[in-house]
Amino acid sequence: MRKLLLLSTLLITVMVCAFFSCRHNTIAPEKAIARTLSLQVETFIQNNNKLLNAVTAGADERQLQQLFLQTRLSYKKFEWGAEYFSPATARFVNGPPVQEIEMSSGQVFEPAGLQVIEGYLFPKYDPRNKQALIAQLNLLKPACDKFKSYFNNVDLFNWQVFDAAKQEVFRILALGIAGFDNPLTLKSSEEAVASLASLKAVMSYYKTDEKGADLIPKFDAAENYLKANTNFNAFDRAAFITHYGNAVSSGIENLEEQLNFKITTYNRLLNQNAKTLFDVDAFNVNAFAPGDSSTYATAKKIKLGQALFAEPMLSGNGKRTCLTCHQPEKAFTDGLVKNTIIDGDKLVRRNTPTLINAALQASQFDDLRVPTLEDQALTVVQNKDEMHGSMKVAAARLWQNDNYRKLFADAFPVKDRKSIDTLEVMNAIGSYVRSLTALNSRFDNYMRGNKTAMTAQEINGFNLFMGKAKCGTCHYMPLFNGSFPPRYTLIESEVIGVPKTADGKEIDGDMGRYDILKVEAFKHAFKITTVRNAARTAPYMHNGVFKTLEQVMDFYNKGGGAGLGYKVSNQTLAADKLDLSKKESGDIIAFIRSLDSK
Repeated sequence: MRKLLLLSTLLITVMVCAFFSCRHNTIAPEKAIARTLSLQVETFIQNNNKLLNAVTAGADERQLQQLFLQTRLSYKKFEWGAEYFSPATARFVNGPPVQEIEMSSGQVFEPAGLQVIEGYLFPKYDPRNKQALIAQLNLLKPACDKFKSYFNNVDLFNWQVFDAAKQEVFRILALGIAGFDNPLTLKSSEEAVASLASLKAVMSYYKTDEKGADLIPKFDAAENYLKANTNFNAFDRAAFITHYGNAVSSGIENLEEQLNFKITTYNRLLNQNAKTLFDVDAFNVNAFAPGDSSTYATAKKIKLGQALFAEPMLSGNGKRTCLTCHQPEKAFTDGLVKNTIIDGDKLVRRNTPTLINAALQASQFDDLRVPTLEDQALTVVQNKDEMHGSMKVAAARLWQNDNYRKLFADAFPVKDRKSIDTLEVMNAIGSYVRSLTALNSRFDNYMRGNKTAMTAQEINGFNLFMGKAKCGTCHYMPLFNGSFPPRYTLIESEVIGVPKTADGKEIDGDMGRYDILKVEAFKHAFKITTVRNAARTAPYMHNGVFKTLEQVMDFYNKGGGAGLGYKVSNQTLAADKLDLSKKESGDIIAFIRSLDSK
């Protein structure tokens, strides 16, 4: 009887162990991943507490710096999940150390998070900032609670995991190796290794002998390259991206396609199925079209919009057209410091920007005052200095023209049409501008695998642009404008202290975004414009103050307006000199020339 009891107990034990072993082996990947994310957040909390206790206890600088680096490495392990599933919270854990202003309400959010903490600890720790540092460390606690709550209570979907993983690779390529979030420690390689190792573990849940078998070796190769190349300024970003980064992101997308998950798709700028940031069709020109798909660009709308672009009926005096200022042979600029007003010799307020790739930004104009290309068309037509027209009057004039009646009927099929709607005029022009998207430069060809598309000088210029010169921390790759990666849903502005004249001693009087929203941080703030086609769009800056790229590079090399001694208390560009040699500046300019669209 006793033997029977022991045998029964043993059998039950074996069955229970087998049950839990089976549960462990068959647990859904997304459930296991969510649990891992929660544990990684807990590790981050523990490391943050160690740093907080050390600061409170008065630990020495070296110890505090080492604890901080450990804390940030622990954040990098779950950054992919935090940034994707809870971006609003992540912004205050590892966002840029500048004020954030909500445009709709004007609410100002003070900078917070790891980048602010880095500024307190590097390059030197000043104990007089102890209480401010403690306050910043304490702010991380509620954010971590939000992360844990999300990962413990909200179901993740497999397609989201893959989307988030790929975005993290893009984040590493566009921000991480550029030193965006570690400008003082420059630990880009080490932090990228932590992020990739975490992603590799995530992808291991999905790969099999038949599917994704080559993905893990791609992660290993990328990590090994990063471990062997830790010098920030010497790091060959072009090599890393083309040989390793692109391979990892492509591998993630390939595995997702093989697994054939049901995916929820969104109309966003960076297409969800992009394998790399440099795919020919990586970016969606209709992402910022107003309303639903009825406003997307079509061949017939583009044809109509091109005609309207050259149509003087849109102007008040029947003489000026969009082509007056946006000339195709000059990369859709006019080559002038500033153009003249429609009926006089007085200059308009600002320099004419290029329209090439204008569709790939969430807001238009130097002060970001409108969200769509349609709003831009309306604003320009009705601006008293530029076109001095009326969209309503223009639509009525167009209706009287038989050719335009037919073009509008083809582009916007409407039963029993009695007129042309102003929104149709705006959407046709916007559709034409969307057709001016051209990510087909020699640089793009190089990143797509053509190793002869760029010279050694241009490649070195790219590495400097993304590294020592810090250009890539504002002009984000691959659009090289202020559209913030990897979501590219927000375009940023910057305060750089642009001078009134090239040889002047004072900042230009244009207040930029401050004229739109009266927030101190917006004084002299302007959109971060694209560097693509910059070699063809001189003169430069919102006021056309610089005639050459060499002057622009010299301005940045000296630390912008603040570096020149102007009083720019809110300058967001670091006032430190870049210490670029003449050759290095020349290499960067050579790279910029490789960005010309075909």
